[in-house]
Amino acid sequence: MIARVTLEIALRREFDYLIPPALVRQVEVGSRVQVPFGPRKVLGVVTALAEESDRASLKPILKVIGTQSLVTPKVLELARWMAAYYCCAPEIALKSVLPEAVRREQAGWRERLFVRALPVCGELPKLARRQREVWNIVEERRELPLQELVELAETTAGTVRRLEDKGLLTIGSEVSERDPYAHEHIIPTQRLPLNGAQANALEAVVGAMDASGATRPASRTFLLHGVTGSGKTEVYLQAIAHALEKGQGAIVLVPEISLTPQTVERFKARFCSGELQTLVAVLHSHLSKGERHDEWHKIRQGRARIVVGARSAVFAPVDPLGLIIVDEEHEHSYKQEEAPRYHARDLAVLRGQRENAVVVLGSATPSLESYHNCVRGKYTLVALPERADDKKMPVVRVVDMRQSARKEKGIPIFSPQLKEAITQRIERQEQTILFLNRRGYSTSLQCPLCGYVAACPNCSVSLTYHRKAARLLCHICGCEQKVPARCPNDKCRNPGIRYAGLGTERVEHTLHKLFPRARVVRMDSDTLKRKEDYRRILGDFRTGKIDILVGTQMIAKGLHFPNVTLVGIIYADMALHQADFRAGERTFQLLTQVAGRAGRGDVEGEVFVQAFTPFHPAIQYARRHDFLGFYEQEVEFRKQLGYPPYSRIALMTLKGRNEEKVKFTAGHLKREVEKRTSDLQGTLIKGPAPAPLLRAETFYRYQLTLHTRQMTELSHRLSSLTQESPLPEEVTLSIDIDPVDLI
Repeated sequence: MIARVTLEIALRREFDYLIPPALVRQVEVGSRVQVPFGPRKVLGVVTALAEESDRASLKPILKVIGTQSLVTPKVLELARWMAAYYCCAPEIALKSVLPEAVRREQAGWRERLFVRALPVCGELPKLARRQREVWNIVEERRELPLQELVELAETTAGTVRRLEDKGLLTIGSEVSERDPYAHEHIIPTQRLPLNGAQANALEAVVGAMDASGATRPASRTFLLHGVTGSGKTEVYLQAIAHALEKGQGAIVLVPEISLTPQTVERFKARFCSGELQTLVAVLHSHLSKGERHDEWHKIRQGRARIVVGARSAVFAPVDPLGLIIVDEEHEHSYKQEEAPRYHARDLAVLRGQRENAVVVLGSATPSLESYHNCVRGKYTLVALPERADDKKMPVVRVVDMRQSARKEKGIPIFSPQLKEAITQRIERQEQTILFLNRRGYSTSLQCPLCGYVAACPNCSVSLTYHRKAARLLCHICGCEQKVPARCPNDKCRNPGIRYAGLGTERVEHTLHKLFPRARVVRMDSDTLKRKEDYRRILGDFRTGKIDILVGTQMIAKGLHFPNVTLVGIIYADMALHQADFRAGERTFQLLTQVAGRAGRGDVEGEVFVQAFTPFHPAIQYARRHDFLGFYEQEVEFRKQLGYPPYSRIALMTLKGRNEEKVKFTAGHLKREVEKRTSDLQGTLIKGPAPAPLLRAETFYRYQLTLHTRQMTELSHRLSSLTQESPLPEEVTLSIDIDPVDLI
C-alpha cells in the first residue's frame, strides 16, 4: 500500500511513501505520520491511499502519530478545494484545518495525580492526627486530585504517601481535561414555545434534515432573516436538538470571540442534561494550546457533538455532521486575513453540500450576496419579521449634528437630545449603551498654526492619542511615541498643539464629567487585557452594576440585556467615508445591529443616531428597520458598476519597501495577468493603483483588482502565475479571492 503525504513544509505537492506491513492497520486518510525527507524526519498528513505509485524506490513511513486520525477525509477534501480556490499551498490549508495544538508529535494531554480510597478490612491501623484528618477527607470524597487534598487538609504530599504505604489509599496518574468553562455554573434550560414565524422556520429546516435524495429541497442552505430580538437562537437550539435525535452533530459559528462565552452558556444550558445530553466543545483563538488540544479531541472522539466557535470551527471533525449554523452571517470577521484567505460562511455552505448537512445562515442584516442568492433561488429564505413575545422594535431618532455644531460653536460629543435621554435613564435606573467604533481619546494631534499632524513613521495614518497611557499609538503597526509638549516642527514649536477627533476613551471621560454619579464602564481592546475581562464586564452589566456601557463594535451585536432601554450611536456615518463599495452596506448593518440592543425587555427601547449626513440612504433605511428597501437600492448601484453580487473580485496586492520597485512590478504583473486571462469573457482588470492605505508597517502597497464571473477558473490561472512568474527580491504578492476589505 502507498500513502500520499502532504508535508508540513511548503512545497505545494504530495509525496508517496510505502506503508510498512506493521503499520497497515494504523494508516488511514487523515493520519499524522513521521516520514524521512532527505536527511531529515518531518511530519505530515496522509491525504490519500493508493495501490501503486509512479515513483520507484519509495521510502517507508517511519511511524504513525496517535491512535486516531485527527481530521475526517471529507474535511481533508475541503482543505484541498480551499487551497485551489484561495490560491495557497496545500500545506498552508492543512495547517488551518489542523490547529497547531493537535499537530504535535507528542500527545498534549495533561495528567494529574488522583487519590482514591481503598476498601479497608477490619480496624484502621494507628494513625497520627494529621494522617487521620487526611483519611477522613479521602473516605468522604472517595476520589479527588492530590493537590486538592493537600490544600484541603493543609498538609504535604508526604503525609498522603504514608497513608498509601499503609494500604489505605492509592495514588495514580489520570488525564485531566482542560475545560475553559469548567468553573461556570450552568443552570439547565428547557425549550421555549415558538411563535408562528419561528415554528415555520424550524419546520423548514427540520424538513430538509429529514428529507433525502429526491425529496430534499434543491437548496440545502437556508437564510434565516430575523429582526434583532426575533428569537433566532431558539430556532437554532431546537434544530440542533433534532440533529442530535438523528444521531448527528452540529457546528455553530459566531463571528466574534467576544460573543462566544454568552453563546456557549446558552448551548451548554440546553444540552447539559436530559436525553440529548452531550458535551459542547468550544474552538477559538483565545483558548490556550492545552484547552484547544482537549476540545479538539473531545470532538474527534465523538464525546462533544456540538461545536461552538469562531471561523476556524468550520473545520471541526464532527462526524456525522447534520447541521451547520452561521450566526450573524454578514460579519466580515468570518474572512481570514492571512493565507489561506478563506471565508468561513462560504466554506460552511460548501461543507454542508459535500456532507449532506443542512446549513442555516442567520442575520438581522444579511449580506447582499446571501440575500441575492435567495432571490436567485440558490438559498431558501425563511423570515422572522417580528420580535419574540411581541416586543416592539425600538424607536430610532436621527439627530443632525450639523445643527448641534452650529449652536455650540464646535462639534459636541453628545447632542442635547441624547444628553437628556441619558439623564432620564439614570433617573429611572435603566441602562444605556453608547457606541463609537473608534478607540483612544483623540484620533490625531494637530498644530493649528503650521498644520503639523503627528503621523506614524511606518504607515500612512495619523497617530491616535491615548490619554490614560499618555502615548500616541498607531492602530496599524503598534508604533508608540511620547506626547509632545509643543509642536515638533522646529520652525514652529507652538505650545498650543491640540487634539482632534474622538474615541471611546474621550466619550468615557466626558460621561464621568456630565454624570458623576453614573457607573460608567468602557469596553474595547484597550480595556480587555485578560480572557475573563469580557465575561466579567458583561456579568456586571447584566446584574445592574453598570449604568452606561461605552464600547466599540464588540458591544454592537449578539448581546441580550432586557434593562437596556437606550442606545446612542455617537458618530453614525464615520464608516460611510471609507474608499470601499461596501461602505453603505456596513453602515446599515452596524446601525441596525447596535439599535437592536435596545428594548429587549418590558420597556420600549429608544435609539439616537448622531450623524453629519443624516439623510444618507443607509442611515434612513436603518432608522426604519427596512432591510428590503436598502437591499433594492444598494443592489441596483452594484449592478450598474459591476460589483458583487453581479461579479466576483480577486485582489492582488504587491508590497515592498521600495515604492518605485513595487509600482514597476505591479505594471509588469498586470501585463502577465492580461496574457493569461484574455480568453476569460467578462473579466476586467483595474489598476495597478496605490492601495487606499499606501504604506503599512513600512511596506508600500500597490493593487490590481480583477472582476470576473468565472472565479474558479481565474483562481486556477492566478495560482499558476504565482508559481511560474518569480517576483523581484524584496517584493511580495498576496492574492485575496472574494475580499471583504479593499484597503
